[in-house]
Amino acid sequence: MHHPCFSDLYPQIWLMTDKRNEAVLEQSIASLPRGSGIIFRHYHLEEGARHARFQTVRNCARRGDHILILAGPPELAHRWGADGVHGRQWKRHRTAGLLHSAPVHNPREIMAAKRAGADLLFLSPAFATRSHPGQKPLGRFQIQHLISLCNRPVILLGGMNAQRFQQQAHLGAHGWAAIDALSM
Repeated sequence: MHHPCFSDLYPQIWLMTDKRNEAVLEQSIASLPRGSGIIFRHYHLEEGARHARFQTVRNCARRGDHILILAGPPELAHRWGADGVHGRQWKRHRTAGLLHSAPVHNPREIMAAKRAGADLLFLSPAFATRSHPGQKPLGRFQIQHLISLCNRPVILLGGMNAQRFQQQAHLGAHGWAAIDALSM
């Protein structure tokens, strides 16, 4: 799936679902630019409720031509009708037919995600974030260095918004992801 022109293949803007944006999730998805991406996490729900919520989110995602990725096992992603799977631990043979995104924070995780065949890497934390209070952001030079190790599209995560993405454009990331900045 790797291609020199990433912009045609992968969304630039990604919404991460979370307990924090649960109440406004449908509105947030409807507000996304057409063809954005969504990482469905909702770890706080037990499987039955999580599956039901996923189906609702999937219906909203389809209306906006969004890509919907499940943070969970590839078998579940296939069964639930997700477009992809999110996680570093999944091996290539299990993710066949799915877009594979992976969270990365350092060179070791980048190498593991690349070995697993991830198509898209979510690098964090770019800035201080409510998701991980007290965690030190990577900083510009570290972000640039880590992006250079990826050789695939990188999505910046952690305190990101459209303005910060524009300010960081020279670092070479493909796009950005957020919970709060994209939650209406």
